[in-house]
Amino acid sequence: MAVYTDVGAEDLEAFLADYDVGRLRSFKGIAEGVENSNFLVLTDRAPFILTLYEKRVEPADLPFFLGLMHHLAARGVPCPTPIRARDGESLRDLCGRPAAMVSFLSGVWPRRILPGQCAALGGALAGMHQAGADFSLRRPNNLSVAGWRLLFAGCEARADQVESGLRAELARDLADIAESWPVGLPSGVIHADLFPDNVFFDGETLTGLIDFYFACNDFLVYDLAVCLNAWCFERDLQFNATKARMLLNAYARVRPLSPAEVAAIPLLARGAAVRFLLTRLYDWLNQIEGALVTPKDPREYLAKLRFHRDVRSAAAYGLA
Repeated sequence: MAVYTDVGAEDLEAFLADYDVGRLRSFKGIAEGVENSNFLVLTDRAPFILTLYEKRVEPADLPFFLGLMHHLAARGVPCPTPIRARDGESLRDLCGRPAAMVSFLSGVWPRRILPGQCAALGGALAGMHQAGADFSLRRPNNLSVAGWRLLFAGCEARADQVESGLRAELARDLADIAESWPVGLPSGVIHADLFPDNVFFDGETLTGLIDFYFACNDFLVYDLAVCLNAWCFERDLQFNATKARMLLNAYARVRPLSPAEVAAIPLLARGAAVRFLLTRLYDWLNQIEGALVTPKDPREYLAKLRFHRDVRSAAAYGLA
């Protein structure tokens, strides 16, 4: 979450007039994340989250994102529910941007990740994958191998400004991963961005999965590869095998992994590290002046990429 577009009180009051949500009491920007402008909106009835979709989000994708949240919430997945306006639509315009409001979820995201939270995440992710199996809309993963090549082309000329030799190192990894990328693994709707700040907890009880604006159709186990990167490294970037084992085994108890999926985890984890290294690198080199968000250091994911590059089997992640 972040804030790129300012919203005035009068504009917001006019926007809320189309909803049956009560009168505006207060609102404030949420300065976390990197993609859209987000606000906590408090009315005299309830709190809501308002999102203005910025230029990196394709308007044509919004029915998929909002429809998916409606679908998952109806099946018991703890995720935000888009609020429908009086005309029945969830998507409107505000300050020149497509905009939508969703329900507010209780809980906080973990600043210090506990092993039990990794287990809770694994079970919830497997449940989300099962709940999304009959979702009828489809969206390709534009941030898979082909998308990584485009991102790299947009920043390779300046990559060595961030880390000496990064351009050549990334080029080798991209070529190697593209040559070995698997085919035919079980696929479906994935979240694709399930970082700790997109998961809410009350202690070790998971209360919500949020921010579905990278959701797409891809290998289900790729979602686990993203989570291995996002949840299972300590602040000093040492890999925590206990957290990985609890994440993966909790997932597999709900949705068992095939032998082919298990075998693919090291390569998929390496690919996920490349994906976030490249998006962070691009944002680091193309910072938006005045945005209330600080770009994240891409070198964190360079360290993770180097770890996964040396992994030979899923045993390193706690799976036989």
